[in-house]
Amino acid sequence: MLKSKIQSLERISSSLSVVFKILKSRNIATTTGSSSSNGVPKEKVDCVVIGAGVVGLAVARELTLKGREVLVLESASTFGTGISSRNSEVIHAGIYYPPNSLKAILCVRGRELLYKYCSEHNIPHNQIGKLIVATGSSEIPKLHNLMNNGIKNGVGGLVMMEGSDATRMEPELRCLKALLSPVSGIVDTHSLMLSLLGEAENHGTTFSYNTTVIGGHIEENRLSLHISETKHLENWNGKFPLQPEMVLIPKLVVNSAGLSAPVLAKRFDGLRSAVIPPAYYARGCYFTLSNTTICPFKHLIYPLPEDGGIGVHVTLDLNGQVKFGPNVEWIDGIDDVSSFLNKFDYSVCTNRAKLFYPLIRKYYPNLKDGSLDPGYAGIRPKLSGPRQSPVDFVIQGEDIHGITGLVNLFGIESPGLTSSMGVAEHIATRFFRC
Repeated sequence: MLKSKIQSLERISSSLSVVFKILKSRNIATTTGSSSSNGVPKEKVDCVVIGAGVVGLAVARELTLKGREVLVLESASTFGTGISSRNSEVIHAGIYYPPNSLKAILCVRGRELLYKYCSEHNIPHNQIGKLIVATGSSEIPKLHNLMNNGIKNGVGGLVMMEGSDATRMEPELRCLKALLSPVSGIVDTHSLMLSLLGEAENHGTTFSYNTTVIGGHIEENRLSLHISETKHLENWNGKFPLQPEMVLIPKLVVNSAGLSAPVLAKRFDGLRSAVIPPAYYARGCYFTLSNTTICPFKHLIYPLPEDGGIGVHVTLDLNGQVKFGPNVEWIDGIDDVSSFLNKFDYSVCTNRAKLFYPLIRKYYPNLKDGSLDPGYAGIRPKLSGPRQSPVDFVIQGEDIHGITGLVNLFGIESPGLTSSMGVAEHIATRFFRC
């Protein structure tokens, strides 16, 4: 599983003092030895990317390739431990999202860039295609609407199929109609992130793990970041204010903190609260198919979208393992520091499988009792809650919040993986012209 791959390649960072010796040796810091009125050391830097998930890595790579000196701050001990290591690893086509939305535009563009990058850098991936299925007559109009929406978004090759044609492609599948998306695929996310990281490092990006951005303040219309070593937050009891061990003064900041991006933005003293959208968290579990030596499907199989997600679907990884998920479980009550430290409940209860069987059997009726094993869970950073309409990505620059050099990334859920290189290109082109 991807999570275990990441854990096996942990990169443990040094202390902040050692990290900044590296910065100075690379001439990334432009001033040294200064301190604030309370004695906290201050350093000026060029670009800071907060978060080393797949989007943060793609942004860091893009900026460093354009000649910027980039520092990536990550609260965990390695890259990609949050959303990026807990998803379906699907390369989406761009079918679901409203035309002209950022999700639609950046998914389609990101998919093109991602396939090209994977091919050029030998990243394991496979364009296996997807079938979105209607299992009841009431779902057929919705399937046609999806096809029309995908066409408007510029998704090529979409084909509406009768159920009998879909069954010839996938004998275990049962449906009345199916929409074939041949450009959908799967990717080894860990290999992708490792490649992005390596390329960024080779061009001068510095990575500081175990380093948490706990807040910031606006000074002379620029954001100063408050930094702490992660270990000093582990035992925080909430009774005393979080104090920084260092203050960074960047020219450019990308808040790509994933699940904690809105929470962190609220701690930027001087940033108007009205521009920060409400945050919602949707937990999703995955189960794996056991007791089988032959994979029942060759394509990704998706039901029609549901409230908060795109349904419990079939995904295949590059090793042929079959996964079902995710479901949608709304959660709350996460405090700031727990969010910074990714202290979410990622356990998968075996009993939840009983909710999966009837959903899967709508399109896979031969699923046998006892054949689902607990897999893994992920949390999606949503900007809309239960029974609310989905919300677009929010990529927020100075034109919205008025702070020079700050870009906030809010609600980068699915198709965030597919869109990652498109997001990076968008940020570098629109906000950080070099």
